[in-house]
Amino acid sequence: MSRTAAPTGAKTRLMSEMKALRKETWIHFHDDDDQDSNILKWHFALMVINSDSPFNGGYFKAEMTFTDEYPYQPPKFRFLIPITHPNIYPDGQLCISILHKPGEDITSGEEASERWSPLQGAESVLRSVLLLLDDPEINSPANVDAGVMYRDRRGEYLEKATETAARSKKDVPADFEMPTSFVEAPPPKQDDDADFWAGSSDEEFDFGGSDTGDEDEMDFDDDEGEGEGSDEDEDDK
Repeated sequence: MSRTAAPTGAKTRLMSEMKALRKETWIHFHDDDDQDSNILKWHFALMVINSDSPFNGGYFKAEMTFTDEYPYQPPKFRFLIPITHPNIYPDGQLCISILHKPGEDITSGEEASERWSPLQGAESVLRSVLLLLDDPEINSPANVDAGVMYRDRRGEYLEKATETAARSKKDVPADFEMPTSFVEAPPPKQDDDADFWAGSSDEEFDFGGSDTGDEDEMDFDDDEGEGEGSDEDEDDK
């Protein structure tokens, strides 16, 4: 791919990915002038709606930036709110394999399948971030103090996470309603069967069965007639 074609390809793909993500309920894009003019920089919030998560109810503002080499090079992700977490640096950036450049890394021990590849996308990154919030990797923490707290003082860690989620709600826009569940409600049950049958006439459900029944009845009568005649003949004899 030529250098002149790269920017167009990256922007076209990103516009398609953003369009699909706008339909998701766990992400809320912040529409602003900078985002409208620069598709390579996204502003949004990730929402955690999971009663089992210490960050439940969180509305975490974040940004993701891309280069003209996307999707051949990974984007960068950064939370815009301080979060005490083993894999989040003080500046909000993440230490997560999917954001590392393609290929194996002998130093870190990461395999190529764990790192970025052009087959990944923005949604893959964001879902990985949400999973990481609830399941930290403490073997190689970006925030050592948070890693020690998570390992040795879990109660304190959970309390800080709850406080962070509560503090994040101040960033929820006034015209936005936080979802209470990411599972779509089942369609309402229709209780109009009685009305359906009451409003239907016999003609609507006449499939010709009555005609067939008449023919059978006529044949039955004929058979009976033949049977009576044979009995009279026997008497005459």
